[in-house]
Amino acid sequence: VMLVESGGGLVQAGGSLRLSCAASGSTFSIKVMGWYRQAPGKQRELVATITSSDSSTNYADSVKGRFTISRDNAKNTIYLQMNSLKPEDTAVYYCRAVVTGNGYWGQGTQVTVSS
Repeated sequence: VMLVESGGGLVQAGGSLRLSCAASGSTFSIKVMGWYRQAPGKQRELVATITSSDSSTNYADSVKGRFTISRDNAKNTIYLQMNSLKPEDTAVYYCRAVVTGNGYWGQGTQVTVSS
């Protein structure tokens, strides 16, 4: 499974961005996809996940009500709509795909929120 993220950039606080992650390869084996982020000097943390079976979603408390994860099965793509962005959302955002017994990461996309 290969993952390619896009959509990062620089935005002012209160603004919005939409990230995309396109999966290719053995996409039929993917169980869960999600977004993680890593800020400078901090550990990588979960942002949101979505299951393949029924599109159930899960969010970190810090982004609930502001971020929305979604998927387009026809395009093998997931999205992260980020609204009301805050400077503390600044990080490299990584896409992840989980298959039975393994997981895959994208290369990451930088999101910078200026105050």
